[in-house]
Amino acid sequence: QVQLVESGGGLVQAGGSLRLSCAASGRTFSNYVMGWFRQAPGKERDIVAVISRTGITRYYADSVKGRFTISRDNAKNTVYLEMNSLKPEDTAVYYCAAKQTVAVITSAYEYDNWGQGTQVTVSS
Repeated sequence: QVQLVESGGGLVQAGGSLRLSCAASGRTFSNYVMGWFRQAPGKERDIVAVISRTGITRYYADSVKGRFTISRDNAKNTVYLEMNSLKPEDTAVYYCAAKQTVAVITSAYEYDNWGQGTQVTVSS
């Protein structure tokens, strides 16, 4: 198992930016595909972005393409989500997830390591 701790959430006005971080500990970070998910009240947990173990391959949900960037620093055991041009509909709890695999997977059901989540609120 790997332990994940998110940080960087907060309240921002529409059009603003935030950078989320997820620090991992417990296992070899570079063996894990890392994903960011989000969950708004009353809705399912949806994929936001995924990054491969080396960082070469990245996946983005259509709703965030061109605005969000996922990256990782394997030396620091940390994955990031840079969020720009934020919209009120981006408001949600954002979760970091890890899966020891080679595939870039986008289903929340396949991830077996989760952080506690960090709240992102975008005001209009």
